[in-house]
Amino acid sequence: MNIRGTIDRPLTHDPKKQAPMKPSTSEPAGSVIPDFTTTGANDSRQNRTREMQLIPEALARAHMHERLHEAEQERRAVRLATARRMQRRAERASMRARRALAMAVMQ
Repeated sequence: MNIRGTIDRPLTHDPKKQAPMKPSTSEPAGSVIPDFTTTGANDSRQNRTREMQLIPEALARAHMHERLHEAEQERRAVRLATARRMQRRAERASMRARRALAMAVMQ
């Protein structure tokens, strides 16, 4: 009985004994970058482009850029709040000094 395996139920789970996958027609020819030499079914599984392999790095870089931008905005907001607080404190001190000067002149 010679029954061929299917994708869901292959004859063997050993990748070296499985039939190689056909190249994708949606990907342009020559876009696959050979990182190392393999044979058999392993060779057909190396169909990732360099761009696909760098997607997680690009996402992490964008995420870090966004986090740094948020942190900078937070620092600016804290500096602004501190500056306003110091300005109010200086205005109160100025008013106390004016009052003290006026009291001294009145006596």
